[in-house]
Amino acid sequence: MTMAGNLRKVTGLGRVGGLRRVARLARRRPRVDLSHPARSPLGSSVVNCVTYREGVRAPHGGDLVDTVQRVRKSGHGFVWLGLHEPTNYEFAGIAELFDLHPLAAEDAVEAHQRPKVERYGETLFAVFKTVCYVEHEELTATSEVVDTGEIMVFVGRDFVITVRHGRHGSLGPLREELESDAAQLAKGPSAVLHAIADHVVDDYLNVIDAVQMDIDQVETDVFAANGARADPGRIYQLKRELLQLKRAVVPLSRPLLDLADRPVRVVDPEIQAYFRDVSDHLLRATEQIAAFDELLNSILQAHLAQVTVAQNEDMRKITAWAAVIAVPTMVCGVYGMNFDDMPELHWRFGYPVVIGVISVACWVLYRGFRRNGWL
Repeated sequence: MTMAGNLRKVTGLGRVGGLRRVARLARRRPRVDLSHPARSPLGSSVVNCVTYREGVRAPHGGDLVDTVQRVRKSGHGFVWLGLHEPTNYEFAGIAELFDLHPLAAEDAVEAHQRPKVERYGETLFAVFKTVCYVEHEELTATSEVVDTGEIMVFVGRDFVITVRHGRHGSLGPLREELESDAAQLAKGPSAVLHAIADHVVDDYLNVIDAVQMDIDQVETDVFAANGARADPGRIYQLKRELLQLKRAVVPLSRPLLDLADRPVRVVDPEIQAYFRDVSDHLLRATEQIAAFDELLNSILQAHLAQVTVAQNEDMRKITAWAAVIAVPTMVCGVYGMNFDDMPELHWRFGYPVVIGVISVACWVLYRGFRRNGWL
């Protein structure tokens, strides 16, 4: 049966009937596998739907409803349903089929959620913030450095539903990697949850390494010979982008610790040890972000100190030249008063002598200021 037929049958199970719209979309245009990074983000919100038994991908047969019923009846295997930015209408039938809590279903559709892990009966709902480093030729005061998205994961006894928001964070390569490790995938839906968490945290570390290169470049520019002329807007931009990265990384610490330490019915006990490893990697990412924030503060303070020193040097130069110019200004001002009875006013050598005295005084002041580093 086609994907449109699958969705129509899911719609028939619920009172809302929201997936009729997806069925119409599927009839008008072919389904696009968004799990592959090279595919175009066009088509219905359904990316993929696969059944796994004993860690092996089962051949596709029947529609989504029949597949779910068959898995539940046999008590073996699970269904992995992938979605990309579904609407309320598109997600309503799926929420009804898998008995998802309305609050969790609403969060999955609306997005812009804080990283968290919540329990709704027999279902675990996790939210991960995905991050992506935005390549740029040169860092400016308006450069976008970090782009964020979201992955919501519903984990039940016999299903995994992933809802992705954003232009990146594709799970296609992750799915292929998991399918190559049947022993790990055979541990059930919690193995998929761990793989997604590990994938997201690894992306954090990769982005942090890339951001470090930008910070190193800014640091080099600030401490260069003309560091006082560096653009402080780049430092502020990096701090803003680092704050965005921090909002994605730091809130995930507590949920991962809960998954690693607290028993959860839908999480295999063997998988909890793997969550501890992911939590350690996340701690490393959190510490690096905190260190970057402190380093950027230090770089900004150093830049401001350089600006202050440069301004002081400019003021000293201006003051020194003002002192040199004050000598001829004073002498010329005195002899410009036009009194008849003034010393040496009618002397034949008076003018050359005054000019000589002014020149010698200015030269002595100039040499003194140069010796003291003012000029």
